[in-house]
Amino acid sequence: MSIRTFLTIVLLTHTSTGYPVSALASASDANLCLAAAERIDDGEDLSPAEKQEAHDACRRAIEATSSIVQKYQFDEADFAITGQRYDY
Repeated sequence: MSIRTFLTIVLLTHTSTGYPVSALASASDANLCLAAAERIDDGEDLSPAEKQEAHDACRRAIEATSSIVQKYQFDEADFAITGQRYDY
């Protein structure tokens, strides 16, 4: 089976299930998450749109890493941004 055929099957399977495919995390997600938390810790007010964008970036960063230490750091940053703990 060629890689092209494999990717086509995977894509069709994901789209046919009706489940949304979440955006993939990137290194910029981690940076955005931690930078927003640092700005809040420094007393700066973020707009609701900035908070939502940072929260989404934190969630993607948590899902993307396998390091328990990084998961904790992103979770703490998300708490600083939203003021709420995530229910796992």
